[in-house]
Amino acid sequence: MLNMISERIKFQQYSGMIVNNFFWRTYDQQKIDWVEERGGQLHAFEFKWSENKHPKAPIGWSKTYPDASYSVVNPDNCQPWTR
Repeated sequence: MLNMISERIKFQQYSGMIVNNFFWRTYDQQKIDWVEERGGQLHAFEFKWSENKHPKAPIGWSKTYPDASYSVVNPDNCQPWTR
């Protein structure tokens, strides 16, 4: 996961993206691994090692940020995310 994050940050820099990066966690342990705020929009990314796992966005996230995007990044689809 750390490798994907470092590659994403490099991609953001090389692309000239103006972005704020965060993680998100609630007191009851709902979490999102990576959140990007760019262009006034929130984009959430959950990292999974298995390409068979397709979790839904945490309920707290969906209720608080209904217009935000949510994606699962796994080894099978991480290349376009980091390049």
